Amino acid sequence: MSVAAHLEEIGRPLVEEQLAHPTVAGIARGDLDDAVFRSWLEQDYLYLLDYVRVFCRLAWQAPSGHLGDLVDLAHSTFHVELSLHRSLAEPFGADLDGAVKGPACAAYTAFLLDSAATYADGLAALYPCMWGYSTLGARLAENPPADPRYRRWVDTYADPAFATLTRRIAQMIDEAAPDLARAEHLFREGMRHELAFWTVP
Repeated sequence: MSVAAHLEEIGRPLVEEQLAHPTVAGIARGDLDDAVFRSWLEQDYLYLLDYVRVFCRLAWQAPSGHLGDLVDLAHSTFHVELSLHRSLAEPFGADLDGAVKGPACAAYTAFLLDSAATYADGLAALYPCMWGYSTLGARLAENPPADPRYRRWVDTYADPAFATLTRRIAQMIDEAAPDLARAEHLFREGMRHELAFWTVP
């Protein structure tokens, strides 16, 4: 079993924990309180800004075969995903520019940026976000919410293009050949942050 496949095996029950979280369950039903999702969107916007920085830090260390992928990820996150995030946030009245990091966001982004100081560690640490959201999107799309605002959010992460990108990150992890115990530790820690992130400030 590859390293990435091993991490996914570890992650499956942790995705179930996320699906049971009240915020995710509310998105799935399409009846989450607007104020809760607005706060989550504001935190996620700040998270994505640091996610760009994580990709850039990894790109500086990347082998030639991975460099283009990471540069593309940084560029698309900043110019495409953040733009999409603004359009998703607008119907909820989110104040993205005035948002301030809550404890969960600050802890998660610090963990990712610190982990990215070492190339293989950084890839393992960010995989819970990439694989986790792809998996959540696919699961939620099986019975999508009726509210078009939440349906659009689900569709974003259920997009086959996002699944393809996640598979590429899995391949990069395997090619980076991280220490398995270290990768497992960082992946579990990242999944812990993912779960905590759903509890909005």
